[in-house]
Amino acid sequence: MKKLMAMMLALTLMLGAGAAMAETFIHGIDPEYPPFSYLGDDGEYTGFDVEIAKAACEIAGLDYEVFAVDWDNKLIQLDNKECDVIWSGMTILDSMKEAGYIISRPYYDNTQVLVVKKDSGIASSADLAGKVVAVQLGTSGEALLNGDLADLRSTFAELVTSQSFLMCFTELEGNAVDAVFVDLPVAAAYVAGKEDLEILNENLGAEQYGLAFRSGDAELCAKIEDAVDQLVANGTYAEIAAKYPDIVNNLLFLNAD
Repeated sequence: MKKLMAMMLALTLMLGAGAAMAETFIHGIDPEYPPFSYLGDDGEYTGFDVEIAKAACEIAGLDYEVFAVDWDNKLIQLDNKECDVIWSGMTILDSMKEAGYIISRPYYDNTQVLVVKKDSGIASSADLAGKVVAVQLGTSGEALLNGDLADLRSTFAELVTSQSFLMCFTELEGNAVDAVFVDLPVAAAYVAGKEDLEILNENLGAEQYGLAFRSGDAELCAKIEDAVDQLVANGTYAEIAAKYPDIVNNLLFLNAD
């Protein structure tokens, strides 16, 4: 009888411990996408999306982990359950919805721009004829140049695709390419303090950012959205956003009509 009672007590304690354990939420990010997600000076990932995700997990009672995805294969990694969400300045695409992914409400208005060297003589996209342009693989910018802006791309001498925006900018500064086709907030974050680079005053595509969850994860999406709503309501969202002045004016939850 004592052995049976001991076993039952041990089982009860194990079940109680299991019930108390929080579910882990694995946040899939582009590791080189400032100001939304990037490696900080302390060696830890940070950025607006990272800070909001961490705070949302605290409210939702989820343990937080971050996972650096290969952006060109992000949806494959999501499907393989290497992460639970793609949340890193991700453009909402109809093709994702059609494929069955659960997409959150949009939270950011973005535009595509060109970054060039100030002495390049390039004043607009019309000056890219015969030039070499870089873009990150798997981005909406690449999709635009292969779709709605295919006519513009046809004027390029070459379109160079790289695994990260950082590589694109490195090639620009090394004179390997003449321009980088990039999201405005990333351009603004990189060009700040770079006296030899400039962002052209031409918007080449409008889009919105959101979160992508696997098909069947509508409940998890709703849970995270509810937590973010609470962050907006209690002022935490605005406090975090204030750290990132280059994007604050385009955050939909803070600038609703």
